[in-house]
Amino acid sequence: MDAVAAEGPAREKLTIDLGTETGPFHGGASGTLYGLYGDGVPSRVVVEGMYPRTVTTKAQDGIQHPGGDALEILPPFVAAGGKDVYVYLPDFYRGFPYEWPGATGAERLAGHLDVIRRQVELVQTLGELKSHVVYVPFNEPEGNMFGEGKWSYDGVDWRTGPGPYFAAWEAAHRLIKGLDPDARVAGPNTCALYPEVRDFLEFAKAHDVLPDIVTWHELSSPAEVRTDIAKYRAMERALGIGPLPVNINEYAHNYHVSVPGQMIQWIAAIEEWKVDADLAYWNIAGNLNDSAVEANKANGQWWLYNAYGQLTGNTVRVLAPHPDVQYTLQGVATLDREKRQARALFGGAGGTADIEFDGVCAEVFGTVVHARAVEIPWTGQVGSSAPPLRLRDEELPVRDGKVTLTLAGLDAMSAYQVILSPGGNGAAALPPAVRWRRTYEAEDAAYTGGGYSKNGPEGSPSAVDRFATSGGYHVGGLRTGSDGVLAFDVEVPQDGTYDLMVFAGSHNLADLVREQGPTNVFLRVDGEDPRELRLPLGYKRAVWGHTDTRVELTAGRHRVTLAARDPDLGVTQGDAAVDKLDVVLREEDETALYDAEFAHLGGGARVSHAHRGASGPGVAVLPRGGTVTFWAYADDDGEASVTVDVLGPGEGVVSVNGEEVGRVERGAVPLFLAGGVNKVTVTGTSDRLIVDRLRIAPSRGLLPSTAYAAEEGVLTGAARVSGHPYATGGKAVDGVGAGPANALTLTVTADRAGRHALTIRYSNGEQPPSTHYNPDPVCRHADVRVNGGPARRVLFPTTFHFNNFWNLSVPVTLRPGLNTVTFTADELPDFAGDTTNAYGRRSAHAPVIDQVTVTPLAPTEADAR
Repeated sequence: MDAVAAEGPAREKLTIDLGTETGPFHGGASGTLYGLYGDGVPSRVVVEGMYPRTVTTKAQDGIQHPGGDALEILPPFVAAGGKDVYVYLPDFYRGFPYEWPGATGAERLAGHLDVIRRQVELVQTLGELKSHVVYVPFNEPEGNMFGEGKWSYDGVDWRTGPGPYFAAWEAAHRLIKGLDPDARVAGPNTCALYPEVRDFLEFAKAHDVLPDIVTWHELSSPAEVRTDIAKYRAMERALGIGPLPVNINEYAHNYHVSVPGQMIQWIAAIEEWKVDADLAYWNIAGNLNDSAVEANKANGQWWLYNAYGQLTGNTVRVLAPHPDVQYTLQGVATLDREKRQARALFGGAGGTADIEFDGVCAEVFGTVVHARAVEIPWTGQVGSSAPPLRLRDEELPVRDGKVTLTLAGLDAMSAYQVILSPGGNGAAALPPAVRWRRTYEAEDAAYTGGGYSKNGPEGSPSAVDRFATSGGYHVGGLRTGSDGVLAFDVEVPQDGTYDLMVFAGSHNLADLVREQGPTNVFLRVDGEDPRELRLPLGYKRAVWGHTDTRVELTAGRHRVTLAARDPDLGVTQGDAAVDKLDVVLREEDETALYDAEFAHLGGGARVSHAHRGASGPGVAVLPRGGTVTFWAYADDDGEASVTVDVLGPGEGVVSVNGEEVGRVERGAVPLFLAGGVNKVTVTGTSDRLIVDRLRIAPSRGLLPSTAYAAEEGVLTGAARVSGHPYATGGKAVDGVGAGPANALTLTVTADRAGRHALTIRYSNGEQPPSTHYNPDPVCRHADVRVNGGPARRVLFPTTFHFNNFWNLSVPVTLRPGLNTVTFTADELPDFAGDTTNAYGRRSAHAPVIDQVTVTPLAPTEADAR
């Protein structure tokens, strides 16, 4: 070792002690506060693939925020595998603090008890589903209903004058239990675990009104999660109660949410204590707390929780280099002896680290292990992400019960996963998914022209209320009327096709953005090959997504420019901030690989490592009725070439997003995949089916697909053709809704009977004023009827502007030849059907519809022949 190396920082080590198990994996950290808007936003596939156990949301028909009505999200949440819906009963009201009506505290409480009564009565109509409801009578009572402010009960903080709050808690608890003795009640739901929570528990025990689940918020740090849960358990022991279930039903700060390298630290602390917890709601409803993009896509955070939810077996002790210190390397790990797998999720620090697995049992793993390491990168709050990037795939010897991987170039914003399996079965090592990549910060780029601004710093450990931003800063100047040029000098190692990922954002309500929508800028490489890019919209400033394009580069230096003017293409309209430019050289083979031994197993399916010739270290062996489920990715809605690789004989069927699409074939099959996340499930239909892996390759153009312009349909009532520059052909249909008379009907042709995808290109910019820091965009809906049949209600998430168009695909059954597809909408009534929301929380309108594309979900048997 030379002197320079000796003086450098010591390489850090994270130790996964497989010899010390700490209990069954719980999976409670994936809960969500206001993460679901309604059925379809986000899609059931995206919800299911994040594995949330709990969701906290507003009282049914509440006026606090659009969407998130408890009893409307309950059935799809349970269908997607969810356990409990926590109903924030005060969120029936507007405002924060809650604006509960009444001239006196007694009047306000009486009214609130009436609200609670009505909620319990509505829940009683749900049958078996009511067992998934948990009532939360008060939320952060110290700053709201029993605090010192204008809207409090008596202007006295309950922590110093607890009498009214304790009496109100007792009244609410007895009311709920009186109406439904089996109901579960949660509280005290304070914004922190105050010492006075002990007094609350003592009162509740003495009066026989203990909560069934104890809840509070951790807007603190992962270290405090551990400390506070320990304090709470000590309170229980001192009072002789419990142990009661715990839900930390709001956790993490705005700076952390969406960043895998930061969220893994919270996950590790929560999983260590085996409690449930819900991500805090800092931004918009219906995107799983900045995990879901559009309706069916995922960002990096979603893929982290997808990996977390697929942990199985028992958790094991993880020894971090700086225990309980935030923004350092932390992790969580499991050992599944039946699968013969160990999985570790970690992150939070950059540089180089040794990931050491200790206690690697020869009876489980043998003398050689197969190790696969992947990276889960940050892709922005509204930036979609492909699955984790494969970094390493190799076989390593076990020496003295230890296996060590040294990982260099770690990114503090990324999370990482390593999976250990038995080796020595002849598995071929796979190459890294990315051959080369480099990040270029916008604040380091050259800028010419007027209007330049270097903005920041944004989120940081000392400013956790702000948004995460690469490098902490971003650059403005590319806006309407500007002549600015932002120039990145890049150097690439070899000739090839490179992805250019421009991380940027425009606030949808900014003055220069309101008219046009997405900000357009112009990209050139070395002054050539001009192309227009439309940069992402977001719900606030410094909210990041990415716009991607591909370019051919030769080895060496190049200048990539983003300009507000281009002599060949036009001028910028809008106002964009640019965070960074990522330049990526990917693996040449575009086929995505998903190994069955790492997928989700059900119905008695098991992992086997006894099959030489498998692509990876193992296979999934399916009995009749056994399943293996892959969470697969597609760039866009449309055809993909899908292959289920199997070993030996055996039969099965394949379903995609809940739709059975055919039997397992020996070879590639063209199937329709939705843009974003797809749930691909193989089910055994013979006594034994050995599934090796799933492969997804680009389309071969085998499924017929036809697009129909909305303006060519039949419009009735107020429905009309309107100009939208970013619609296909510059036109789209607006005005559908506010009653069935205002409708759009398209006639589409199918060359076969059966299930098809309607891919609807739409926009939705409806956003009423908010009462607080959460922007409140509204999901519009359409009632879609095919050939005059029953309507299917489809929710369309916000696109942040009526000139910003996204795709949403809906499966329908078509007959051969001509079919009619009709779109209508009307304001949805409240749950009982006899009232409507008085604050514009339910739209009466369908989205703006640009076009509809019709594609079969799968080939027919004749096609297969």
